Amino acid sequence: MTLELPKDFYKTIMCVIRSMLFFIYLILYTIPYACVCCIVFPLLNIHWRYQIATGWCHSTLWVLRHFVGISWRIKGLDNLPEGPAVLLPKHQSAWETLAFPAIMPRPLCYVFKRELLYLPFFGWALWMLNMLHIDRNKGNSSFRSIIRRGKERIAGGSWVIIFPEGTRMPVGKRGQYKTGGTRFAVAAGVPVVPIAHNAGYVWPRNSFLKYSGIVTVSIGKPVDTFNLNANEVMARVEEWIETEMCRIDVYKNFT
Repeated sequence: MTLELPKDFYKTIMCVIRSMLFFIYLILYTIPYACVCCIVFPLLNIHWRYQIATGWCHSTLWVLRHFVGISWRIKGLDNLPEGPAVLLPKHQSAWETLAFPAIMPRPLCYVFKRELLYLPFFGWALWMLNMLHIDRNKGNSSFRSIIRRGKERIAGGSWVIIFPEGTRMPVGKRGQYKTGGTRFAVAAGVPVVPIAHNAGYVWPRNSFLKYSGIVTVSIGKPVDTFNLNANEVMARVEEWIETEMCRIDVYKNFT
């Protein structure tokens, strides 16, 4: 008499193996890559620093696709404006943080909390990419600095990207949408672009395990900030994202 193990058991074992391979990749590849960035970045301008940094993003997406089985599809790519904009994506996972620089047609300038700069290797390289970090202890003066520096980055051809929920939310949950991104967009006089995705299914929040599947990224039409205040803009962004999150759920293909 032979013992037949359930199919879910084999799926779980494969998931653990794939996740372990990805973890090994992160250790063996990311740390040396970040060290090289820290050495060569002072010799390069911001354009080449960004290109080298996104090289890691492309490599990691390749590993995720071929070793973990995570790929993606994009809906509404033609909604991205040709000019300046602020991107406001849903935040479920670490996947979108590393994927967006590789899949977006323009350089991105992330707005993030200052504490990330203290992370070994990753934070050191991030510091030299001239992103926008917020010092929460400085309150309004820090935000004024973000507006000033953000306008400079937009004038240089970058899109500013801010996660309005501020932190990663579990699948099916809605965080509090903060108006920092829309306040910046109103002050800069640029439209905002809402983005929904379901990456939390393949790379859950704070999870070691990564699951194979296809991430759907849905890009909404730009919201013009002219004659609107930050709260009004954010209300439109939140409504579109959360409605779209329910809609793209039917597209999920995860194993």
